[in-house]
Amino acid sequence: MSKFDYFAKNQKGKKKKGIMEASSKKEVAEKIKADGFWPVYIDEIKKKSTKKKIFSGARSIPLKAKMIFCRHLGVMIASGLSMSKALDILSEQEEHGSFKKIILELGSDVKKGISLADAMLKHPQAFNKVFTSMIKVGETGGSLEEILNILSAQLEKDQKLISKIKGALIYPAIIIIVMIIIAILMMMFVIPKITKVFEEFGAELPIATKIVIAISNFMANNVILTFGFIFVIVGGISFFYKSDVGKKVFHKFFLKIPIISTLVIKLNSARFARILSSLLKSGVSLVEALKITSDTLGNYYFKNSVGKAALDVQKGKTLSDILSNNKTPFPFLVIKMLKVGEDTGRTPNILKKLADFYEEEVDQITQNLSAIIEPVLMVVIGVAVAFFAIAIIKPIYSLMNLV
Repeated sequence: MSKFDYFAKNQKGKKKKGIMEASSKKEVAEKIKADGFWPVYIDEIKKKSTKKKIFSGARSIPLKAKMIFCRHLGVMIASGLSMSKALDILSEQEEHGSFKKIILELGSDVKKGISLADAMLKHPQAFNKVFTSMIKVGETGGSLEEILNILSAQLEKDQKLISKIKGALIYPAIIIIVMIIIAILMMMFVIPKITKVFEEFGAELPIATKIVIAISNFMANNVILTFGFIFVIVGGISFFYKSDVGKKVFHKFFLKIPIISTLVIKLNSARFARILSSLLKSGVSLVEALKITSDTLGNYYFKNSVGKAALDVQKGKTLSDILSNNKTPFPFLVIKMLKVGEDTGRTPNILKKLADFYEEEVDQITQNLSAIIEPVLMVVIGVAVAFFAIAIIKPIYSLMNLV
């Protein structure tokens, strides 16, 4: 038995879609007709290998490609082009291979009578819940052009923020990587040669020197095991970070580190305000908007706080009162501005201004981040150099004095 994805209509225009198990397409068609519907399309769902799933899931679509897609699609719809025609044109213009294929599939589904939002649901690697929910609201309310413009602006903001943060972290990341590489090379190739000098003189060595020599001997004599150990450590940390317990530990740690905590709080606050504002403006209910927004936040504690708020709002509580809880990670300004928005009935507009404010704050932090991190790196490098000086250079001077 195989599984088939189908879409059907009846004489009154009622639509029906779903997945059915059958031995053939013909059997699916007969069952659909027996229910009084006529099949528009029937596609067999082919089983994908795990390897392919892992590979395809890793290939994310660039934010810039999605931003241009939204902007151009909005312009084309405003000029009177049909959705299917607009998607055909966009697929021809798209340079990113994976996204090009997705747009082609969107066009194919739209021609079969499927809504754009439902077609996008088939491609979660390209279109998240925020995207599909807003598109659905736009199609239902006849404001798709406006929704696409809002999405385009949101994606542009996201791209700028991510680019700035990445740009600020490149310098310290390179320095740390180079330091680790130099340390490994010294331990494997330089320290063993110095160790021979110590052995020839038979000098009594400090405990720090003995530790360095022991580690160096192990790394030099067990190269494969050393790199295997490093791989296991890095892989273990990565696996732990992705687990629920790991996220709680690391994300709590990020909220406690000076400078980093400020960046995390303001970044998540900006994203919360921007996405919630966009969803509320597009007509999504507050409860649904909070559920969607919680899925887009990076920090576990922000995500958890907004997820719980969605449940409490259903009980009749105001969002500002819910977030004023002592355990919430949101800053006082967010809660205060939400309260103003609720009292004046202008929550989406207030949230947009709040997002603009925090995005400017994040921009300022990222501009100064390299300058802030540089002295910290200098201290770390200084400590590393001092340790090697005490462990290696000091005993060498002692031996020279004996000679």
